[in-house]
Amino acid sequence: MESTSKPPIEQLIANRMAKLDELRELGLEPYPTRYRVEESVRAAKTRFADATAEELTAEKPEVRLAGRLLAVRGHGKVSFVDLSDGAEQFQLYLRRDDLDETSWKAFKLLDLGDFLGVEGTVFRTRSNELSVAVKRLTVLAKAVRPMPEKYHGLTDREARARQRYLDLLSNPESRKVFETRSRIVSGVRRFLDDAGFIEVETPMMQPIPGGATARPFVTHHNTLDLDLYLRIAPELFLKRLIIGGMERVYELNRNFRNEGISTRHNPEFTMLEFYWAYADYELLMDFTEDLVTTVAETVVESLQVPWGDETIDFSRPWRRLTMRDAILEYSNLTPEDLEGRERMEAAARRVGVERIEERSDGKLFEELYELTAEPKMINPTFIMDYPREISPLTKSKPGDPEVVERFELFIGGLEVANAYTELNDPTEQRRRLEEQAAAGGGKVDEDFVLAMEHGMPPTGGEGIGIDRLVMLLTNRQSIRDVILFPQLRLRDS
Repeated sequence: MESTSKPPIEQLIANRMAKLDELRELGLEPYPTRYRVEESVRAAKTRFADATAEELTAEKPEVRLAGRLLAVRGHGKVSFVDLSDGAEQFQLYLRRDDLDETSWKAFKLLDLGDFLGVEGTVFRTRSNELSVAVKRLTVLAKAVRPMPEKYHGLTDREARARQRYLDLLSNPESRKVFETRSRIVSGVRRFLDDAGFIEVETPMMQPIPGGATARPFVTHHNTLDLDLYLRIAPELFLKRLIIGGMERVYELNRNFRNEGISTRHNPEFTMLEFYWAYADYELLMDFTEDLVTTVAETVVESLQVPWGDETIDFSRPWRRLTMRDAILEYSNLTPEDLEGRERMEAAARRVGVERIEERSDGKLFEELYELTAEPKMINPTFIMDYPREISPLTKSKPGDPEVVERFELFIGGLEVANAYTELNDPTEQRRRLEEQAAAGGGKVDEDFVLAMEHGMPPTGGEGIGIDRLVMLLTNRQSIRDVILFPQLRLRDS
């Protein structure tokens, strides 16, 4: 076993490589093809958790386990070893007299981080520690590089994201985050399936990027000699399915946006998007409350969730505010400050909006909200009724054509969801898409307009950012901490 001193990494690797050669000299294959196990370390630990010492002595249950060696105590004729499957550890009891000579020599050539398989009998030690008395030992993989330092692990946030495998090895909390993420995604799927939605898949590569305003990634198909775009949203294809008669559809998959990287943004991210025929944005608000609270209660088992120094209360009903009312409530601005371009520009200067002259009235209004109210939305809040010009795919409110039936859900100061009562008038849709294209918003998707001309029923549609939802339910302030392999700058060579 390695000593407690800290020689250079090159020496540690050389020592392990020498042990690798010794294992082969013993006639052992340090990287065998297979090793059959019937249960994981976690499953075995759970199965025997309540068994008493007396019961185990009487039954002498046999197990066959495999995992990574995490700790060794004792270096004489008896050793205790911690075997881990990444989620749970099981203590092994190895005694020289219980193993054949080759297996004992092999054990002495093991290092922390190596994989091994064991067979033996479950018992409890005098200190009542659940353990396996090992009768047979098999080397499954020799690690030629050492694990991160035991007690401090991998602490640098960028290093953890860049070498996630080491992060998972040394930081149990990281593994818990990603196990929770998996349960959140499963919970979302289960909720939608139970509500009668059908999960579908739409193209990742699209001839025209649409469904959102963002800079796309561009690729090229050689055979077709055609530029294609990694999708920024699946919206227009999902609406085609509504037109085709699939009344409730959803997709839970990747979107790509060739834009900035921050604690809230990654160029590749996971989005849930669903469309519901005959629904509107008010029904979607009720549905979203039900979905998120159900997932929170199921996965984290509470509606009171820590968020930094705050606590988010997911209890229903959630607050609903118009964008205009939110600006007025969370700032010193008056209703008069939001009337007319000149007054809005003056108000924008006071709150710190940049590049004011470049922004349309609608974008200026949105910027005022983002700088004054958005960071203060800790408990779930629906912000409703957006300017029409920044929502070209949304139905206008009856009696107020400049305002659309759209909401965004904010929790913990993060935008988590965006939903519309969808525009289904093909003539108006074409006009708005042409208006958007003229303002630099890409091309008009003629096939989508053609599809709409065949008739689209009243529909509600919504997108929910899964990465941000996971951040909120695991109390992680950076999106890097909830994506297994986030995008990072390449290291200097």
